[in-house]
Amino acid sequence: MKLYYADHFVLPLPDGHRFPMEKYALLRARLRASGLFADDDFRVPDAASDTEILRAHDAGYLRRVAGGTLDAAEVRRIGFPWTEAMVERSRRSAGATLAACRSALAREGGSACAANLAGGTHHAHRDFGSGFCVFNDAAVAALAMRAEGRVERVAIVDCDVHQGDGTATILADTPEVFTCSLHGAKNFPFRKQDSDLDVELADDTGDEAYLTALDAALDTVFTRARPELVIYLAGADPYAGDRLGRLALSIEGLQARDERVLGACRAAGVPVAVAMAGGYAQPIEDTVTVHFNTICTAARTMREA
Repeated sequence: MKLYYADHFVLPLPDGHRFPMEKYALLRARLRASGLFADDDFRVPDAASDTEILRAHDAGYLRRVAGGTLDAAEVRRIGFPWTEAMVERSRRSAGATLAACRSALAREGGSACAANLAGGTHHAHRDFGSGFCVFNDAAVAALAMRAEGRVERVAIVDCDVHQGDGTATILADTPEVFTCSLHGAKNFPFRKQDSDLDVELADDTGDEAYLTALDAALDTVFTRARPELVIYLAGADPYAGDRLGRLALSIEGLQARDERVLGACRAAGVPVAVAMAGGYAQPIEDTVTVHFNTICTAARTMREA
């Protein structure tokens, strides 16, 4: 199972910034220390090209990001200060999901799964960034896999606690890419968009209710979309201890979530690319544990295929 990372492309943030950028390096270090993955499983992705990004994003927006000419309101909406390093990191993060999709579809090493150890930047819209998201890696990757002739039908299963609003809008006119989002009804973004399937969850939803809703959603995804590839956004932020989550899943419940999603892909014989998406727990080690469990569950599930 190939794991694509870009945490060494540092995005400098001011002291006190609430985005936990260090979680990515901590996750990679923990995966390496586990002994479950070979050195060759960890790979640095190419940066997403203009051609790849422009399938999902407006040319003017890409030009402003790349050239550092975003206005102050655009920068505030993204939530990161503009730097050349921010642009490179964002391109690499999108490139990691592209690489994970290609790897999963190629079944490298007999595996039908690969992962981006970051990504899940689902609040980026076609012509603006938002919520710590610059380029929408899932939309970029889904459209690239179709353009490259690798698949016709893709499903994006978004289990971040926040709705994948940018993904929904970018792919609204692409019926071959099915967008599914399970998210907190009262959480950011406060103006929701229309995914192909939206499952809105009340504050304090716990393991049992969440997994029941997930089972129904997965049945709909595989029945309606008949995907040839799944891109799974495995957010750690439905966790009860997440600062921005408002749901109440346990770490065990989140691992059960991963087992349900990945098991459904395995049962259907569908390759899956995993991205980490959000996670804002204190201590940060809880977020890292959730992400670590996701990757280990993916490796174990696909080995059992």
